[in-house]
Amino acid sequence: MRPLRLALIDDYEVVVQGLATMLRTYHGRVEIVELNANTRVGDRVDIALYDSFANPQGDRDQVRELSTNPLVDHVVVYSWNLEDALVASALANGARGYVGKSLPAAQLVAALEAIHRGGEQVHRGEPGAAKVIGGDWPGREEGLTQREAEVLALITQGLSNADIADIAHLSINSVKTYIRNCYRRIGATSRSQAVLWGVEHGFRPDRKRIDPRTDDTQPDIS
Repeated sequence: MRPLRLALIDDYEVVVQGLATMLRTYHGRVEIVELNANTRVGDRVDIALYDSFANPQGDRDQVRELSTNPLVDHVVVYSWNLEDALVASALANGARGYVGKSLPAAQLVAALEAIHRGGEQVHRGEPGAAKVIGGDWPGREEGLTQREAEVLALITQGLSNADIADIAHLSINSVKTYIRNCYRRIGATSRSQAVLWGVEHGFRPDRKRIDPRTDDTQPDIS
């Protein structure tokens, strides 16, 4: 059986590159044909794996648009947010599957294979597990957790606390807690300082498409 052809989708190059690194030892089972720092896919793939880091969740237009792309057989949402209502909304929105970020690489690959075969759609990982196992995100080397980094990325994009809560499916109090944690870790005392730090440390979205077979980085001109 041929390997699954995957496109890895997120607005941050470091995220898709980190996910590709996580899957590198499974090249016999998955072939990564595109690392896309955007939501467009330009190559035929079995699965577009949509990483929700600093992006709208699976119940929004981005996943719906991916699911209608004729080059994409199936969309799978990859997220730390596993609320039942959100998972159900993502599946109703066109996603074929939904996988949690607590899955180690071997289980992630097995989950993608099962979803592609038409098996179980939702793979949450260990009950109660909240830790992100693999991949990468901006600010990781500064000690930011993925959720803290996601909130900081959304701040850097200019979003208000209410906007962040809506996009990330968090309560306002949770958003404020993550912001306080971010400020403490990066030494910021104001939102403007946090935005400046984010701009200087790779927290602005990228817009590029990377072909892992050639290591070429191409600007997104679509």
